[in-house]
Amino acid sequence: MDDVKNLVEIIVEALQEKKGRRIITMDLSVLENSICQYFIICQGTTPTQVSALCDSVWDKVYEQLNEKPMGAVGMREAQWIAMDYGSVMLHIFIPDLREFYNLENLWADAALTEIPDIL
Repeated sequence: MDDVKNLVEIIVEALQEKKGRRIITMDLSVLENSICQYFIICQGTTPTQVSALCDSVWDKVYEQLNEKPMGAVGMREAQWIAMDYGSVMLHIFIPDLREFYNLENLWADAALTEIPDIL
C-alpha cells in the first residue's frame, strides 16, 4: 500500500507543478470490486494545459519510479485524458467535461480528499 500512496503523491506533485486545479484523490480500496485502489481527478483550463498536466505526470512518475502508464487515452483531443497506472487511474479534464461526467459523484462511497490549489 505504501507504493500506491507514493505513486499518488508523485502524481499530485506533478499536477501541482503545472497548476492543475481542483485535484481530488479518491480512495477506492474500501469498496468491493473497485477497478483500482485510487482515482485522481484534476482539471486544466484549456486542452493545452490538460496536455501539459499529462506530460508532467508521465515524466515525473517515470523519472522517480521508472514506471509508464499501462495505457493512456484522449491525448490527441486533450479534453479528457485518462492514464492507467494499474493501482491508480488519473483523469484530467477540461472544466465542462468534468462537470458533465461528474466522476466524484459516481464513486461517492469512496473516501475523497481535496487537494488545495496552488496559486
